[in-house]
Amino acid sequence: MSEKKNVIQWIYSSKGNAELEERYDEWAGSYDRDLNTDFGWLSPRKAVDAFARRVPRHGRILDAGAGTGIVGELLHDAGFEFLVAMDLSQGMLDEAARKGVYKEFHQMAMGLPLDFPPRYFDGIISVGVFTVGHAPASSFDELVRVTRPGGHIVFSLRPDTYEQDGFKEKQSALVAEGKWTLVEEGEKYQPMPRGEPEVYHQVWTYQVL
Repeated sequence: MSEKKNVIQWIYSSKGNAELEERYDEWAGSYDRDLNTDFGWLSPRKAVDAFARRVPRHGRILDAGAGTGIVGELLHDAGFEFLVAMDLSQGMLDEAARKGVYKEFHQMAMGLPLDFPPRYFDGIISVGVFTVGHAPASSFDELVRVTRPGGHIVFSLRPDTYEQDGFKEKQSALVAEGKWTLVEEGEKYQPMPRGEPEVYHQVWTYQVL
């Protein structure tokens, strides 16, 4: 995308998964440069740091919404060995494959049933997926289902999305239902200080019961 300052809003304005997939396919080639170099994307490092404090390095890990594999590279550098990439966009997964850090690749959409067995993963990380026009709060049901008891789910989330789009209610409901327990609610920070300085994120960590 040549108009880099507008690319985030262009993504946010997608109407449904089909258009979102198409736009991410188009963006895939310049995604790393746009986010890391131009926008100063901080969420991958913050989420991986939180994840690494809780999850054993030898486990099977799902990168849910892996994109081009920015998070996967950081996980690999931190010593995680069995990484599984899942994303809506095949173009993004193709870029992630070039990084050489994932064992498996799956094109799936958050918010729909996931084609994984119950209790399959030791940990799940999801960065930049719970935001405007993206994965719904109902996605957590499937993430919990495919995580083993004792495993952790770590994700970044916009505070405004948390308050307005059903995440607060869903996260609390899963606690009340005995599905997971809150381990850590991170402080608010600017995930893209050069791209969206007005936007904040938090990193949340839950343990599946």
